[in-house]
Amino acid sequence: MIELRNVVRRFPQSDKPVLDGVNLKLERGEFAFLTGVSGAGKSTLLRLLYGADQATSGEVRVAGHDVDQLTSHSLALLRRRVAVIFQDFRLLNGRTALENVRLVLELRGYRFKDADRRAGEALDQVGLSGKEHQRIPELSGGEQQRVAIA
Repeated sequence: MIELRNVVRRFPQSDKPVLDGVNLKLERGEFAFLTGVSGAGKSTLLRLLYGADQATSGEVRVAGHDVDQLTSHSLALLRRRVAVIFQDFRLLNGRTALENVRLVLELRGYRFKDADRRAGEALDQVGLSGKEHQRIPELSGGEQQRVAIA
């Protein structure tokens, strides 16, 4: 469950809050589209949900936990359950699609062989079979997005 209660996020350099009194409740299995004009606070809201930023006031709860009160270990566990795909995808341009996905798995403790197999399977699931050995700049924007999803 995701719950925001009267969330305000104000940046020091601005008189106007980016988020002002946001309330939202999503039960497990529900989803929502977050839309709005540039600067409306969409990215800020997402950053609050996975603990990359803190609300100025109000409460942000994910899976029953107040995100601002989580330890760094608990926050790392939360981030494994909350998937966020950034606009720039945060991929390593000097590496291949397979290497990008495999690296994440290795950082999560998978052995190279298992990570390599699972990374290949994940790329296949997002329709990138045959593109595993292409470097990130060689892929289209949509293909790069699918690498990030994998």
